[in-house]
Amino acid sequence: MYTLHSKQNLPISLMEAWEFLSNPSNLKIITPDYMGFHILSGADRPMYSGQIIQYVVTPVLGIKTNWVTEITHVKDKMYFVDEQRFGPYALWHHKHFLREISGGVEMEDIVDYKMPLGILGRMVHPFLVKPKLNQIFEYRRKKLIELFGEYKS
Repeated sequence: MYTLHSKQNLPISLMEAWEFLSNPSNLKIITPDYMGFHILSGADRPMYSGQIIQYVVTPVLGIKTNWVTEITHVKDKMYFVDEQRFGPYALWHHKHFLREISGGVEMEDIVDYKMPLGILGRMVHPFLVKPKLNQIFEYRRKKLIELFGEYKS
């Protein structure tokens, strides 16, 4: 098992952050274009527990991958959790937390994931998967600053 942990502060209200981040359609906006991210179904309503979202993504070497996630937990303006039901990982559990802070909101992501393919997956993780995930989250960090401005403490 591996864990990716990310925090970012934004100079927006909790309501504005929640409305943007809990709308599955906005995931495309904060995902790098080279990932070929495209929602197939399930993003036509506001987020709710039990929601199934299907999309296609091209994470590595131009190989299109179907990914199905379920929104398993939602607590309005506080957190939501998405879990992979079908896709490239043996396990993907992504917790999204929001917390009001002075002058804005703190976003925190904790992703627990497990590589497929046993030892082969563990071997490619440090030089292929981990850097790619860090790159995706860094893109997202920069895109959110571009969209909402930089937090000044």
